[in-house]
Amino acid sequence: MNTPQATRRLRAAKAVQGAQRARKDLLRRAVLARQLDQIAPGTVRVRTVPVSADQDGEQRLATAVALDDALGLPVTADRAAHRAAHGLLRRMFPAADWRRPQVYDALTGALAVDEPTMPEELHP
Repeated sequence: MNTPQATRRLRAAKAVQGAQRARKDLLRRAVLARQLDQIAPGTVRVRTVPVSADQDGEQRLATAVALDDALGLPVTADRAAHRAAHGLLRRMFPAADWRRPQVYDALTGALAVDEPTMPEELHP
């Protein structure tokens, strides 16, 4: 005798949830890319690096922001554009550890820790 199995229903529900998550991520990536392009036209990659600055004898943590185009060349933008791009990313990724260098790629929608790596030809 056939006994009903719930696995098909569970798989279908997971597939629907996965598709909904993918659409949400795609929409979020498109919105971020559009907003970055409005802030500084041509921006595809945003790099942030926390730096320690000495202001009036007091150590403060500041963030250096670099805006790059699709070829990795710097985008011409003023200080307000750099600040706006950094603020946008901080609002969109509140759980990220901004005390570490980060890189956001608008093409993939990925925010990752930007750690320096050794070139492949220098590996032993």
